[in-house]
Amino acid sequence: MGRAPLIQLQDVVKIYRTAEGEWRPLDGVTASIDAGRMIAVMGPSGTGKSTLFRLLNRLEDPDRGSITYQGKPLTEWHPIRLRREVHYVFQTPVLLPGTVEDNLSYPYKLVGERADREELAQLLERVGLPASYLTRRVEQMSGGEKQRVNLARSLALDSPVLLLDEPTSALDPEGASMVEQEICRLHKAGKTIVWITHDPLQAERIAEEIWVLENGQLQRKEGVNT
Repeated sequence: MGRAPLIQLQDVVKIYRTAEGEWRPLDGVTASIDAGRMIAVMGPSGTGKSTLFRLLNRLEDPDRGSITYQGKPLTEWHPIRLRREVHYVFQTPVLLPGTVEDNLSYPYKLVGERADREELAQLLERVGLPASYLTRRVEQMSGGEKQRVNLARSLALDSPVLLLDEPTSALDPEGASMVEQEICRLHKAGKTIVWITHDPLQAERIAEEIWVLENGQLQRKEGVNT
């Protein structure tokens, strides 16, 4: 017998009720994610891609159906523990006031550790920023720079699963290529990565499997990197 999926969605339904009526971004979705897979999630804007991530990270719960991680329902995981294991990197960076060093140090403080500046500088290097950025205040940075710092902070958590919501959308081509290479390196090192992208060429480059969400349904196809 093969290994059980790392993440399993079974008949998942998510319903939002608005003045215009009922909207179901996920309507009976069943899918699984094996450990160590790289999956690209695509689909028109507003079709439920971010909703899927919010459910996987338990920022919301499905209205029907179930989601498990490591064989255990998400509702049985402590939210903080789950979010360290299955880490959501938002498209719009959410950074703490202060310096880049303050932000990169935060994950270490959560577990009672202290990172030295060389370690933090290495995190920045992995996303294409120089060590001099450690003293820069986040309020003075561009959107693309903030996105890189947000990703670097996520790398400090060393989570086994990364949910990446358009991580290269605010970057120039050179920066996007560097971040893409780093994420592919993480995947080769054994991380499970689920990546929302609007770029079909990017999906073809990175993904072992492509999920397309539209009209509440999920279609799966093998990527070129299978």
